[in-house]
Amino acid sequence: MTERQSKILEMVSRKQKVEVNTLSEVMGVSQVTIRKDLDALESIGLLTREHGCAVIRNIADIGNRLAIRYEIKYKIAKAAAALVSDGETVMIESGSSCALLAGLLAEEKKDVTIITNSAFIARHIRETSVGKVVLLGGEYQKESEVMVGPMVRICAREFYVDKFFMGTDGFIPEVGFTCGDMMRGEAMKNMAESAKRTMILTDSSKFSQHGVVLQARLDAIDTVFTDTGIPIEAKNILIENGIKVETAE
Repeated sequence: MTERQSKILEMVSRKQKVEVNTLSEVMGVSQVTIRKDLDALESIGLLTREHGCAVIRNIADIGNRLAIRYEIKYKIAKAAAALVSDGETVMIESGSSCALLAGLLAEEKKDVTIITNSAFIARHIRETSVGKVVLLGGEYQKESEVMVGPMVRICAREFYVDKFFMGTDGFIPEVGFTCGDMMRGEAMKNMAESAKRTMILTDSSKFSQHGVVLQARLDAIDTVFTDTGIPIEAKNILIENGIKVETAE
């Protein structure tokens, strides 16, 4: 993805719908060039084309959340991918940064097995050279394309891995990480029980947000991958609680 395409994604994500001529003026390139960029972004599922416009249809959709702060999330995922070795089996929960991590592992690592509750991730990497994908069963949430419910716990119990990667929706100092959906939060707790180390992938904007469901207390987290925009107060709290903080430039 080019730098200009990344900026287009940011703009469309903020405004939900942007005309091609507006993008052309803001980016300083021709409408023909903008249309080519939009075609490229649509081909990988990051936005939708309508007549004369680029559109984010539903911000709750995982494909649309992937478009928000895409470049930063990619760098965060890249840092997390460096911890995974060829031939390793890892567990990855649903979420946009996690989807990018799964894509990187599938493209860059040999014989990696990915265990996930995300149908989106399984679909996202279906044409890459990943060794194996194991999709956990459960109740299917259509917009986020994720499996939740008691079946996730039953399926996850069949595995034990060294690393479990998950996203987050918010942060409460001195308490832990939160999400906005009770069933997704429960699924993450169930998957964490099957891993030696649990790691959070999140862009720094989430440290100023509060979800309504506690997904993980601080003592349950080994490492947080984020960007340099993390508030210093939040970073200090994480470090004080023995959590490694890896910041992507």
